Amino acid sequence: MAKISLEGAGRFSYQYPRLVVIVTSHAKGKDNAMTAAWHSPISIKPPLYGIAISPRRSTYELILEGKEFGVNFLPFEKAELMAALGGSRGKEIDKFERFHIAKEKALKTKVPLLEDAYAAYECKLIDHKVYGDHEWIVGQIVATHILEEAFTADGVLDVARFNPPLYLSGDFYLTTQKDTLQRLDRQVYGRRSGD
Repeated sequence: MAKISLEGAGRFSYQYPRLVVIVTSHAKGKDNAMTAAWHSPISIKPPLYGIAISPRRSTYELILEGKEFGVNFLPFEKAELMAALGGSRGKEIDKFERFHIAKEKALKTKVPLLEDAYAAYECKLIDHKVYGDHEWIVGQIVATHILEEAFTADGVLDVARFNPPLYLSGDFYLTTQKDTLQRLDRQVYGRRSGD
């Protein structure tokens, strides 16, 4: 099969699918939530997590003001909520009220956590830098909340019971197929390579 070569980023969607999370924030008595696909763990010690957010977003302003944020991992069944949060503006509406989002109290921060999350992080803002049209927000994870039955004894998400939502770009969402899970031990496969 022939590939084509383009200068620049092209459609800039070839890195998808990506796991979708809901980022929550609180400042000045206001809660907000936004959908994010551009996020990543950065470090284990200390536990750091990063999110790319446009400075035009209300969540961005609240995170800089409140100096903290939440990262909520929801199952695929909540994809419609994710699309709704991504398609609405926190400056215009109270998203928690409009979409009937149930909250849980945080342990170390004032950010709302989502009751439907199978896992959530509370993060304290430690850095933020502009890269192009987004700002990379970095937080130290100060508390973790997990729904134990969502994970196997090995600490892996039980995809037979909880499917993570994946964003494919262009308003398309999908999930993992339960029958494709494989455990490929990197120690075993690493020894096979001969490198």
